[in-house]
Amino acid sequence: MRTGQRQRLSTEEATRWADSFDVLLSHKYGVAAFRAFLKTEFSEENLEFWLACEEFKKTRSTAKLVSKAHRIFEEFVDVQAPREVNIDFQTREATRKNMQEPSLTCFDQAQGKVHSLMEKDSYPRFLRSKMYLDLLSQSQRRLS
Repeated sequence: MRTGQRQRLSTEEATRWADSFDVLLSHKYGVAAFRAFLKTEFSEENLEFWLACEEFKKTRSTAKLVSKAHRIFEEFVDVQAPREVNIDFQTREATRKNMQEPSLTCFDQAQGKVHSLMEKDSYPRFLRSKMYLDLLSQSQRRLS
């Protein structure tokens, strides 16, 4: 890569996002583009919750684990939470029970449901969106 292009998104990278939802989530520009798309749909809380759970799993301090778990639960999972994610009653209740003794896996079920929802619903719309298609065509134009 030439100097000055290091920070630019390559067409190959942007094209790979269509390979799978997890490829998109593993790329910081992919996450940023998907977040911007979700904001247009007023559903970015799903991605924010998923990212918060990923960060939560890296927690090493037991004291921090409990406070982080309660913060995530209150922000995303609890009924009427400010950024409530769309999960079924059983998953919400199972997660509530997990809050009695928070662990690194206490959000796994809810995170899995949200991941699945985004993968089946928001992700295909993102790949068809003007935002993604424009991003692809801009990256291709830079190559020519």
